[in-house]
Amino acid sequence: MRWLARGQPIDAAGAQLGGWHRRGDGRPRRSRSSTSSALTASVGFGPRLPRRDRKRDLVVLVVVVGVLMAAVDTTIVVLALPAMERSLHIALSAVVWVIVAYVLVVTILATQVGRLGDMFGRTRMYEFGFLVFIVGSALCATATDETSIIVFRIIQGVGGAFLTANSGAVLADAFPKQERGKAFGYNSIGWNVGAILGILLGGLIITYVSWRWIFWINVPTGILALTLALKVLRDSNPRRRQQLDLVGMALLGVGLFGVLWAMTKLATSSLSESLLVSLVGGAAVLVVFVAVEHHRHAPMVNLRLFRIPTFAPTLLAALFQGLANFAVLFLVLMYLQGVRRLTPLDASLLLVPGYLVGGVIGPICGRLADRFGAVWPATIGLGVEVLALGVYSQLTTTTPLGVVTIAAVLNGIGAGAFMPANNSAVMKVAPGRDFGVASGMLRTFANIGMVFSFSVAVLVAARSVSRNLAFAIFVGTTSLPRRLGAPFTTGLHAAFFSSIGFMALAAVLSATRVLGARRIVALSPARETDGSVRPPVAVQDVNSHGPRDPGDA
Repeated sequence: MRWLARGQPIDAAGAQLGGWHRRGDGRPRRSRSSTSSALTASVGFGPRLPRRDRKRDLVVLVVVVGVLMAAVDTTIVVLALPAMERSLHIALSAVVWVIVAYVLVVTILATQVGRLGDMFGRTRMYEFGFLVFIVGSALCATATDETSIIVFRIIQGVGGAFLTANSGAVLADAFPKQERGKAFGYNSIGWNVGAILGILLGGLIITYVSWRWIFWINVPTGILALTLALKVLRDSNPRRRQQLDLVGMALLGVGLFGVLWAMTKLATSSLSESLLVSLVGGAAVLVVFVAVEHHRHAPMVNLRLFRIPTFAPTLLAALFQGLANFAVLFLVLMYLQGVRRLTPLDASLLLVPGYLVGGVIGPICGRLADRFGAVWPATIGLGVEVLALGVYSQLTTTTPLGVVTIAAVLNGIGAGAFMPANNSAVMKVAPGRDFGVASGMLRTFANIGMVFSFSVAVLVAARSVSRNLAFAIFVGTTSLPRRLGAPFTTGLHAAFFSSIGFMALAAVLSATRVLGARRIVALSPARETDGSVRPPVAVQDVNSHGPRDPGDA
């Protein structure tokens, strides 16, 4: 067997086994061999021909199961808050930390555990995440008071950080650039199916068994997923020596905690000197964090990646989409439970069609992102979410409940279009050696938006009724007196309008990636006069330390 200069094998008869080969006149042309998809990984350019790969299907399955578990845990815990508050005698102002503590830990750890994946193996860290998540779930099921449930949720959040921060890198390792949108689209199915299961299982478990089983159910599911991961996943990324940014992680954690603690307290009490100190102090620490990161050798937020023109708007779009969209679930539940006097389960069931549609739209828009680029599927998706928020902002005390479902479907379409396209955009432009860091940074930015959406939703909605009453409605422990239905709905309108502003900003940031993409110099395959295609050559990336593959933009 002989080999071309680019490393492609040619058999004895002169037929190339994949990629580019020479014509009889010496000019290159593209081979249409069905085996080329298995070998073009060493070339790094040109579209791969579709071929079902059982191993990659199993990789997707393992990652989707991990995402599904995280999604189930999100919606199922929301439904369980009233039962947990009564059983564990948790103060009303502290019950929200059962959710916030988990999301905050994932936010703080995401980039660092992603870096650990680059150092010690992404699949190994992903599997470790399953193990910690299982242990944390079992501990949560045995909690006896307010302190223990919050501490155990933090442990569970550590496992969730390893899972979510490395899942994108595991998929990026398994799929070529041209197919990552499709892979992230399937990933969105896991999130939407998990959210639906969380609603259905949560209602059944809390009604007929005990809230503790919302955590126990993660144990056998997690063990099965971990067993499958150990059999299927294999590390293919080269190890890299890196340093953890413990200083940056501590600064970000202290800053976010200070601001969040003050904002959640403000949801149930008036502004005091201690709250003001916490709020201002937390914001000041976040400013220090940004300044320190500029001078760190191995920063928690890898500023070098921001030199890629499309990287910053992609992360910021994720942040503002999370800030606007994560609050929607709780705002709508506050309306349905407080104003329309539905039970938490009945209220959540109205939102199920949105998750179903989102699960269907995700893979479709992922494929569109592979074919046409991530900008337009993501931006159009954000525009559809703005429309959904506009429908929500018109709700009244007598609006037919079907309107809520229509808005939920629109929101599902928008989120299903945005998330896989935006996720694949990050992993397509990130250097392969930094997949773990880039995936962790995406999770960090999205989660920063999510953790603040709680407080923003409650604070804005509580302008028309007492804070304690708004917060009790928020966690589902009471209904709203009928005489306050109209003014409370007006307060919700203000919250939805603020979400529209955040979502519109995310759409603008997403659209600006068109300009950023033009700054990336990339050579497309040139076409010869006789119709054959000349192979592209490596080009210099704007942020790089060497040549990168064509088509990364």
